[in-house]
Amino acid sequence: MLVIKLGALGDLMQSLDAFHAIRAHHPASRLILMTSRPFAAFGASMPWFDEVWIDSRAKAWQFAAWADLVRRLRRESLSRIYDLQSNQRTSLYFRLLAGPRRPEWSGAVRGCSHPRPDFHSLSGHNRDRLLAHVASAGLPPAGSADLAWLDADIAGFNLPDRFVVMVPGCSPHRLYKRWPANHYADLACRLERRGIATVVIGTGADREAVAELRARAPAIRDLTGKTSLLEVAGVARAALGAIGNDTGPIFITAAVGTPTLMLMSHHTIAERMAPLGPAATWLQRPHLADLTVDEVEAALRLRDASAPAREPAFPKDQR
Repeated sequence: MLVIKLGALGDLMQSLDAFHAIRAHHPASRLILMTSRPFAAFGASMPWFDEVWIDSRAKAWQFAAWADLVRRLRRESLSRIYDLQSNQRTSLYFRLLAGPRRPEWSGAVRGCSHPRPDFHSLSGHNRDRLLAHVASAGLPPAGSADLAWLDADIAGFNLPDRFVVMVPGCSPHRLYKRWPANHYADLACRLERRGIATVVIGTGADREAVAELRARAPAIRDLTGKTSLLEVAGVARAALGAIGNDTGPIFITAAVGTPTLMLMSHHTIAERMAPLGPAATWLQRPHLADLTVDEVEAALRLRDASAPAREPAFPKDQR
């Protein structure tokens, strides 16, 4: 069986309970995840899948790539495809597999064997929508996914004993999702005066925002571009708290139980897209520049700083 979820990272994190339900319902099946290249290693670390395929997202004119994809899908003799992406691209995959040997298809495309509910008519969080999707294919709830696998050895980073994770970047195409870097710097300086260090994580696309933050708060520890997604989880597990924009790593910090504060503009529908976790919360303003450092500092919740640091953990194969 094949599960399609291409990304982005936040979308993948909101899919974990659906992945868990699919595996629980098909314990003996060979499950394949098809995702985009940046998330292939992350998908391979998940305990629910036996194999990961990379979707190359072929352009319309790349006929050879499309032909290779169709041959691969047919060669595997898949019995069912769970299309958790359900967009125009994956609907085209459904049409390209037309014929008597097309596998069962759970998704939004017209004519599929297991149509999902109309998401426009559903309220609630994206996680719940995805669970409704797999339920429409006959899969009962399986409870919350165990995230013990979402961890890594972070001893090599030599992090301070008491620190907060900051995620000041986001997609360079969605700069409206960024709380100003100078505000993050002011908050880092306030935390430093309280004896709490700041560790910044992100990708290479976030370097501009991080550079401005470092110029104003030079004491921060910059791990931008240096962590895998499992290491992001490991760093978060050791942190007193986390704060960031509406961007992928914040969904990880929330999921592993770190007190997490996400900052949102009006472009984010909080009730549907907020990060999930036992200590996750959010602040929202129409324009993030209007959100003051005082407001954010007051909303930031931290673990008990006197609690002993956790033992380092390592990824475990729990398949």
